[in-house]
Amino acid sequence: MHIVHLLLTRRFAGSERYAVELANAQAETHQVTVLLRHCAFEQRADAIAHRLSSKVRVIDVGEWFVRLRVRRLLRALKPDVAHAHLSQGCKSLKALRVPGMRRVATLHIHYKPQQHAHLDGLIAIAPWQLAAIPPALRQRSAQIDNWTLSPGFDAGARARLRASLAIDERSVLVGALGRMEPSKGMDVLLQAWRQLAPTQARLALVGAGSAWKSLRAQAPEGVLMPGFADRPADWLSAFDLFVSPARSEPFGLVLLEAMRSGLPIIASASDGARHLSDVIGRPLVPIGDADRLAETLRPLLVTPPPRQQYRLERFEANARIAEIEAWYAGLVCA
Repeated sequence: MHIVHLLLTRRFAGSERYAVELANAQAETHQVTVLLRHCAFEQRADAIAHRLSSKVRVIDVGEWFVRLRVRRLLRALKPDVAHAHLSQGCKSLKALRVPGMRRVATLHIHYKPQQHAHLDGLIAIAPWQLAAIPPALRQRSAQIDNWTLSPGFDAGARARLRASLAIDERSVLVGALGRMEPSKGMDVLLQAWRQLAPTQARLALVGAGSAWKSLRAQAPEGVLMPGFADRPADWLSAFDLFVSPARSEPFGLVLLEAMRSGLPIIASASDGARHLSDVIGRPLVPIGDADRLAETLRPLLVTPPPRQQYRLERFEANARIAEIEAWYAGLVCA
């Protein structure tokens, strides 16, 4: 197959990781092209282009008239599948007809008629997303779980990072990792942390986003906020507990990454955490409830549970990617 991925965002985050890993894996056996905005090629840690395999053809669609350029390219490339990720990619496929080309998208957030109603099929990353899809389109759609390629726990990375932060092994390092946006609920975690005021524990909020400055201003002294992490697995290795305080988390790829590192997880009852609750194995905390979050964390700061092994077979990358490709092959243009 010739597969074209439309990834027209500016910065690397969870949805971009999904698209990049999918494209890289597919390029081992298929002809794969990825269309990126010009800013995705910039020399910065959270850019996108440098993460793609040399086997992937990458095309710069510029910064002006992006949707028009994408449509022209797809008419010229005539791929078997045009796979869109997030808003601009999905909108670029509207009213576009190329003979034999299946127009699909992954629901990285939730179904939006203006973005998705015109497509030939959708991949829902969690079952809760299916209910909003109109019945005719739902019949051409599939629910396929995310996967993780995170390398897992690295004792050497843990020792190096904690040494650089002057955190010894007797201190508990609680961590949250993700975009610093209101939907991720980092402010709730900071409220809980102020209630706890621990003396033998530290908190790290790892990631960048529009709320970073506001969160930094709210954070008590000693809270670590290093910004975007190019090697998030190192931070996960350094943590002793992982917290996901999200108000909204469609799936929670970061939860899989934390599981791969064996971290005990405390999560709010977001849609994604509810989908993964049987694997997480701990009661979920009500969304936005700083008091309950503090109450849940308090005993764990004294004696954190040891690292554990999670059952992650259903999130194995090769099987999920093969499932996507089989779905492509069986999809008929609407």
